[in-house]
Amino acid sequence: MDIYDISFIFSTFWVGPFWIAMLINPEKEKTKKLLSGPWFFLGPIAFWFLIMGYNPQGLIDLFSGSSDSTGFIEGLAASVGTKAGITATWAHMVAGDIFVTRWIWRKSLEIKSNIWVTRLSIFFGVMLMPIGLGIFAVSNFSKK
Repeated sequence: MDIYDISFIFSTFWVGPFWIAMLINPEKEKTKKLLSGPWFFLGPIAFWFLIMGYNPQGLIDLFSGSSDSTGFIEGLAASVGTKAGITATWAHMVAGDIFVTRWIWRKSLEIKSNIWVTRLSIFFGVMLMPIGLGIFAVSNFSKK
């Protein structure tokens, strides 16, 4: 196991307790306290910085890919196609998913959404974020 494997695993598991709290106990004070600060997404962001610090050439290659004769997309694909690239991309996606899921959770509480719509939206918010966001939007804003 190397730093990339460890970072991939930890960035994934970091969001678990926050996600489970929103899913199981969305209205509890303990959940609200747990999600009141930035900790829910700082873990994956920290792992992203760790990966970039460990392999800064990946970030350099990403930005220098725009001057590559094959083009920016090809340079980006080559960068993401490395162990460092996919691990950093994963940490970025996990941070984004939990950030949007927290928004769904907070908005669900604010508008007093149906508990099962809230849970379904939160479940998919981390698993397949666009689907979770879509379920939330269609279920809550189509009535208005």
